Amino acid sequence: MSRNARINGLLLLLVAALAVLPLALGLGDHKEEPFAGADAEAETAITEIRPEYEPWFSPLYEPPSGEVESALFALQAALGAGVLAYYFGVRRGRRQGEERAAARTAPTGTDPGPDPAAGPDAAPVAGPGTAPDADSGAGSGPVPGAGA
Repeated sequence: MSRNARINGLLLLLVAALAVLPLALGLGDHKEEPFAGADAEAETAITEIRPEYEPWFSPLYEPPSGEVESALFALQAALGAGVLAYYFGVRRGRRQGEERAAARTAPTGTDPGPDPAAGPDAAPVAGPGTAPDADSGAGSGPVPGAGA
């Protein structure tokens, strides 16, 4: 198993533990709504401190029920995850495309051998940096001072 796979597995296990441990340990059992949002907690704290407090503004849209509110929140989270997945997918695709383009243009350093389309009697052609052989005209080896 690679190092990245181990790290990803450990992070996944940590996220699962963060989600399950509060439920398993019974955290919040002493409250009427054990896992209410921060907005509800803040409203409760403000009304305890200053009962005469009036909010500065009201929400633009008040969902008719908690289920609709949860559905809208889930939709918002799904859209955000989709945008992030699209961004990372495009980024990875660009990087892979650049790597493929670099691989196509970079010399491989290996001799591909004779061209099978040229036929069985075709003589090998001298490549760059090789000297023609006196007998066949094909490259026989590196030329001194020809680069590489």
